Amino acid sequence: MNADFIKRIMRAIADGSQDDLERLAQKVVVAERQSGHTRLADQLETILKQSRQKKANARPTTDSDRGLKELPLSRRYGELLATLVPRDALEHHMVLPPAIEERFARVEREYAARERLGAYGLRNRKTVLLYGPPGCGKSLGAKRLAWNTGLPLLKMRFDSLLSSYFGESAANLRAVFEAAGERPCVLLLDECDFIARSRSNSKDIGEAARIVNSLLQLMEEYDAPGLLVATTNVESSLDDAVFRRFDDVFQVPLPGTAEIEKLLRTTLSSVKLSDGMNWAKAVEKLTGASAAMTVKAAQDAAKAAVLRGEKVVTESLLLKAISELEHGNDVRERD
Repeated sequence: MNADFIKRIMRAIADGSQDDLERLAQKVVVAERQSGHTRLADQLETILKQSRQKKANARPTTDSDRGLKELPLSRRYGELLATLVPRDALEHHMVLPPAIEERFARVEREYAARERLGAYGLRNRKTVLLYGPPGCGKSLGAKRLAWNTGLPLLKMRFDSLLSSYFGESAANLRAVFEAAGERPCVLLLDECDFIARSRSNSKDIGEAARIVNSLLQLMEEYDAPGLLVATTNVESSLDDAVFRRFDDVFQVPLPGTAEIEKLLRTTLSSVKLSDGMNWAKAVEKLTGASAAMTVKAAQDAAKAAVLRGEKVVTESLLLKAISELEHGNDVRERD
């Protein structure tokens, strides 16, 4: 058992991916049988069959299960190259500046009217690149598009995609795009700079360049029935040719003061607030913070209120939660 194989087993355990573990276990059985260890291979196969039987008896097969079996697999190790995000896990409420909200809404309207547009020889926006600082809501934007269009969200797994073997990374990438072409979905390339980094800045002129070239070709040919959404924190590192392959490219910015207050009010809408809550102080302290940090501050304040038994979020609790997050960020920056 080589080091690469052991790493894949450990990664599957860390990710909690039972499907990947089963495929890797099956490869162990095959390897032992080929090595002449027939008895051991039979015993291992029996253990796997018993495990599958227990799971089959535990619950009936659902549409979601059948969908997972159709997901693309890596050629060499049979690992999942993408994961299907359950619809109930699609957070979709976003608080955005009006101009950015309109950009998202336009993609959704065009998808809904794709057949009408097609009758006039027009094509809806199918490929979208979202960029902006960490925590601003780029991944949430992909989930929002999936929710509002009614499409399943297929998220590419870069850890399984990349291979040290010649040409396999490009083959894995093509397998994911082919899967997205077989059924309508939102294909999410989260932090796509991982595979779309500028070729001129890369010291690796081999596999890295081949992956970028493959991505460019696949996007040039992209005509799947759904949408492709890519996100990046460092748009300056992307290959210039990648930008030209997208139908729409726009920034998801940090929230302004109006968006911060709305995020706080929305997040705390399910709990009781103290009378005379002064939002201005909280908004001032959060100016320049990400949407994710703003939401977390509100959630921390709500949890603190519940744990104290008061069940009322006060201004002091909210300001304390913000201060604790600011302190945590300062410590990370110093490290």
